[in-house]
Amino acid sequence: MTLTELRYIVTLADEGHFGRAAARCHVSQPTLSIAVKKFEQSLQASLFERTRQGLGITPLGQQVVTRARELLAQAAGIEDLVRRDTDSVCGPLALGALPSIGPYLLPQFIPLLQKTAPEMPLFITEDDQLTLARKLRSGEVDAVLTSAPFKAADVLSQSLFDEPLMALLPASHRLAEKDVLEAQDLVPDEVLLMAEGDAFREQVLQAFPHLGEPGASGSVRARVQGSTLETLRHMVASGLGVTIVPLAATQLAFYSPSVMVARPFAEPAPVRTLVLAWRASFPRAAAIDILKTALTTTSAAYWRYSTGNPARTSLLVDNSDW
Repeated sequence: MTLTELRYIVTLADEGHFGRAAARCHVSQPTLSIAVKKFEQSLQASLFERTRQGLGITPLGQQVVTRARELLAQAAGIEDLVRRDTDSVCGPLALGALPSIGPYLLPQFIPLLQKTAPEMPLFITEDDQLTLARKLRSGEVDAVLTSAPFKAADVLSQSLFDEPLMALLPASHRLAEKDVLEAQDLVPDEVLLMAEGDAFREQVLQAFPHLGEPGASGSVRARVQGSTLETLRHMVASGLGVTIVPLAATQLAFYSPSVMVARPFAEPAPVRTLVLAWRASFPRAAAIDILKTALTTTSAAYWRYSTGNPARTSLLVDNSDW
């Protein structure tokens, strides 16, 4: 029994498909299939059920996979301890991020991290909040960049900054004439949201409860949903409606002001709180500190709204300020 075999069966259980599991493990499908079969033979038990309808996992397989996850997390902890004895800012760091955060905050954050910690390469994965929590607990990622609320067993977290929510409107929209919007200016029938189950969608509905009131869910617009914030931006530019996005998503100027505009909300403006979380057992405290510093340094949301520094006028901090 090897850690590689344990990693194979855990990945196969997650994916439910040999091809996808092999791709995640960076091996060929026959290699993974043979290894899993060999592992089952060594246990003299079937962990997976192979049928024409697809791949299933046996009750015993569920128990074995659960124990394998625990062992892999413990093995990751041993590797972390070894790295701590040498240099906690040396060696790769795996960071998970929400899709509504990663594309906007990471482009300048990564170069700054490379400059301050050149021997700590960053590996990034994007996923939904529940999956990120699972990957964090299992040791697949070392830290996650997410939004509050975020709770998981044996996990520590620290708020980074509050990021305002903004309205994106077609330039020809009636509300585009206003400099500041009120929450009640938004009509539920014309607001485009992320798909159900998305963490950012829930934050929007919490900040604007009237959008989720009975009657709004049956509208035409409520059925027009996006899988990413970028999809919503393009839908707004096409005149399909209006949407609500974090400040970060308004800074990438793919469309001219004659096509689409962003407007803030009146005080107290709705915000989302960005959070950095890591396993309580993660020993590389210096790596987490560097991560946090790089994130806050390159975020104008932190500078403008947490410190009140009026000199920051865009999302990303100029490289000359590093």
